[in-house]
Amino acid sequence: MTMEEGTLKEPTHCAGTVGDRDPYQWDTREDCEVRQILDRIADKWSLLVIALLDRRTLRFTELRREIDGISQRMLTVTLRQLERDGLVRRTVYPVVPPRVDYALTPLGETLHETIQALVSWTEVHQDEVARARAEYDLRADAERDLVTGAR
Repeated sequence: MTMEEGTLKEPTHCAGTVGDRDPYQWDTREDCEVRQILDRIADKWSLLVIALLDRRTLRFTELRREIDGISQRMLTVTLRQLERDGLVRRTVYPVVPPRVDYALTPLGETLHETIQALVSWTEVHQDEVARARAEYDLRADAERDLVTGAR
């Protein structure tokens, strides 16, 4: 079996055990299957691809045009990983030039509400995050100045 970039050969199922007091706790080891799936779905590029394919089919070039900053290679790797995980369906048409469409599978479509909630949260809280970042940067600069003796 060939392995895609960024995946482990034999993931273990490490979800919380039945009867755990907190059902949202899981084993965070690198070889944990739950962690690997979360890493894939929450990956910077995967999240954007899944969001763009929500309720529509796109070609590779359309995806690349829509995702600012992604390289051709990174988009290819991301799509292959999502296809391998059963979240994206790749359809190749026997025409010249070749035509390949990408769409979410029924499993991928189940992420719709989760991703919409994440996007909505981001839109609602973006100003708070920006303020927190600015405050952090000021503190970090002040601490650095204190350590280096700069004024």
